[in-house]
Amino acid sequence: MLHHEERRTLKWFLLFFYLIYILYDIFYYYFLPIYVTHQKSGFPSKFWYINYIVLAILIPVIFYLNRTGKLFWIKYVFFSFYILTVFIVDILSFYGKGHSYNSGNLVELYLMLTLPLFLDFRYFWQVSIGMIAKYALMGLILENPYVIIPGLVFFILTIMSFFMLVRLQGQFKAIKESYNNQLEGIVKGVIAALELKDPYTRGHSERVASYALMLANELEIFSKSEQKSFYYACLLHDIGKVHIPDRILMKPGKLTEEEYEIIKLHPVVGAEAVKDVEGIKDYIDIIRFHHERWDGKGYPDQLTGEEIPLLPRVAAIADAFDAMTSSRSYRKALSVEEAYTRIIKGKGSQFDPMLVEKFTKVFPAWVEFHDNYPWNKELEIKEEVNI
Repeated sequence: MLHHEERRTLKWFLLFFYLIYILYDIFYYYFLPIYVTHQKSGFPSKFWYINYIVLAILIPVIFYLNRTGKLFWIKYVFFSFYILTVFIVDILSFYGKGHSYNSGNLVELYLMLTLPLFLDFRYFWQVSIGMIAKYALMGLILENPYVIIPGLVFFILTIMSFFMLVRLQGQFKAIKESYNNQLEGIVKGVIAALELKDPYTRGHSERVASYALMLANELEIFSKSEQKSFYYACLLHDIGKVHIPDRILMKPGKLTEEEYEIIKLHPVVGAEAVKDVEGIKDYIDIIRFHHERWDGKGYPDQLTGEEIPLLPRVAAIADAFDAMTSSRSYRKALSVEEAYTRIIKGKGSQFDPMLVEKFTKVFPAWVEFHDNYPWNKELEIKEEVNI
């Protein structure tokens, strides 16, 4: 949900940035001279077009960062290129022309006033310091004391934006804590109900979620805010088993073919159950596809290779490891060493080869977690993913 809000905020921010930048230049350098001041129209120098070239180049860069999941970096990259470009163009346009410097665009006020929208102090300081430094250096290089005036304006706007950002951060944190507490209570209740139904799986959901989070973090694919939703989705990966009759779920012997087909329905049932739950619905693939296999022999959709989304492939290894290393109604637990060997043998058949390589790196951490896990404790949500 937060990821989508960040994308939406960036989309509208960038759209208005380009509109304000272009319309202001048209008004200030063409409309105003022709119809109001009756002076010569046009940009201050031929170098002015560099600004538009760089802004045009940034458009495909933004699309690339968005497509590759690097949404967080878009605003940093965009502002860095913008401020560096306008600084260089201003120097090239006005150096040696005395006190004729009259640059600046209304879009820079827009940049300052929209800082609180991103709830990001790092970005706030980058923009604030960048804008003030730009005008301070321009005044020194051009030897124009009047440039200090916009610098002071931006300093005042920085103070105003700072207090707005602090206020919004506080409200956002309070709302997020309330939301997380409610979601945590729901998840705990659902898992408790599932484990009452099938005592042999007590702790299984929590262990799978912990293993999966360690493996996913090895891939460096999550921001801290995304860890929580991933962890909760992994906790609920078997929620569809609530639909399975007890006589099948707790059967001590081998399942019949008909019973196994019923078992295979639980990913679809589980995904349907949480499809509208905020904070989890964006990770619903984990619930639906965690029993798919790399070779296409899994269920429910017999996906193959990279047709299976990445996060369910992560959860599949975690699920298999815990299933092998915990006791069930029909067999005793295997050793962690035996489970390791079987996962290695499943490379390229049951499991994603790349993830198996990553698994070998986190395996010592998994063993430590397994050995230290209090096997009879009540379900607890990991504190380190409380955002």
